[in-house]
Amino acid sequence: MPFPISMFNLTCAARASFQNPNNKAAAAASSGALAARNDWEGRGRGEERSVDWVATMVNVPKTKKTYCKNKACRKHTLHKVTQYKKGKDSLSAQGKRRYDRKQSGYGGQTKPVFHKKAKTTKKIVLKLQCQSCKHYSQHPIKRCKHFEIGGDKKGKGTSLF
Repeated sequence: MPFPISMFNLTCAARASFQNPNNKAAAAASSGALAARNDWEGRGRGEERSVDWVATMVNVPKTKKTYCKNKACRKHTLHKVTQYKKGKDSLSAQGKRRYDRKQSGYGGQTKPVFHKKAKTTKKIVLKLQCQSCKHYSQHPIKRCKHFEIGGDKKGKGTSLF
């Protein structure tokens, strides 16, 4: 008899009811486990446990003492903190040249345009510059609605990193 779901995702009571169908107590307990499990079916892998926690506001100090992995330092030094920003797209990149060539002439839009945006925030990336050797490193932090560098100290409803 094929099982509707994996045996690994069932509770102990549900496993007992499959092993011994005559046991009414185990069968009653397993029906609740199966109903709870069916609520999760059809969702992506690992989405059962993931909770996307988003801070409303994150305040980061302008300097931070952290490890510098450059060969010149290799110790904890003071770092200047800035926010990473994406660079300007190059017009001479191969993909951009190919796209522009395909778009030219008649025929309208040739490539699909993505519209199903799901996220409302982006993950913040901190750019850390070592004060002694000027080496840059990047440090991603969690998602947040509002991000601030060198603001006032922690207040109500804020997160200090």
